[in-house]
Amino acid sequence: LSVAFAFKTGLFNIGASGQLMMGAFLAVFVGIKTQSWILALLCGVLGGALWALIPALLKAYRNVHEVVATIMMNYIAMYTSKMLIEWLIFMPIQQQARPVPKGGQLPTLGLDKLFNFPRLNSGIVIAIITTIIIFVLLEKTIFGYQLKAVGFNREAARYAGINDKRNIILSLVIAGALAGLAGAVIYLVPAQGERLATKHIISNYGFQGIAVALLGMSHPIGTMGAGFFFGYIEAANLPLQKVGFKREIIDIISASIIYFSAFTLFFQIYARRFINKVRDFFLKFKKKPQLATADGVEVEVEVLPPNVEGEEGGEENDGK
Repeated sequence: LSVAFAFKTGLFNIGASGQLMMGAFLAVFVGIKTQSWILALLCGVLGGALWALIPALLKAYRNVHEVVATIMMNYIAMYTSKMLIEWLIFMPIQQQARPVPKGGQLPTLGLDKLFNFPRLNSGIVIAIITTIIIFVLLEKTIFGYQLKAVGFNREAARYAGINDKRNIILSLVIAGALAGLAGAVIYLVPAQGERLATKHIISNYGFQGIAVALLGMSHPIGTMGAGFFFGYIEAANLPLQKVGFKREIIDIISASIIYFSAFTLFFQIYARRFINKVRDFFLKFKKKPQLATADGVEVEVEVLPPNVEGEEGGEENDGK
């Protein structure tokens, strides 16, 4: 959703992984220290937003491309979060962060018992509510229209009186906040769930989010559906390994889906162009010259296509 929101506003937030990790660290740290899941969740959102603020300012005031800035921030986030985890919440034997106490974990709301899945909690409810909020923000509000207008054409939006710098900053900050929220939801789980570790510290979730956003056509609702779809594929990893498949089969399936989706869009665009050319070709033969009489003399009158008649022939007729 973070990547899709940035796409919708004309930006490419490839730094979602770094924002997710900083949000995850702050959420876990605050959850351990305060044992308040609400405060931990808010700190996760704040961590992602602040990490996205730096490339947002560079983009708005110095026109530094957000791809370059956010990629560099990914590396900084990787080593900064590793240093902070080892310094503040590290367990040397397990080589990972301490588990979040019960009070700092997201409530289950009874979903774990309803679906007989211990790791299921209110994170899925938070994700659905957030998706609806982003959809309403982008599609039903003036603020969302301004964000998309700046992304579509910055100069035209500025000419129309929209503050382009402010909207660029807000776009990336909101995208970072969404990534930080994702990090908090992923790691504010019981001890048997996923924990922050110092190896592979840069999370793959941010890069997978790019694939999910592309498959969902950057639409909030479509992105949510694509997220569930990729989640089911990831859940099939262990069962497939038990029957003899390698773990890389999931990556192959996911990549194939993205490529075929891109090919579908490619063929759709070029098929429409081909159909239009064929139609125009046959219309040339359908519109034959007609004969009219003026004082007993036959005059050939050319029938122009509607688009040409409105642009060229209309002016001549008005002159007559």
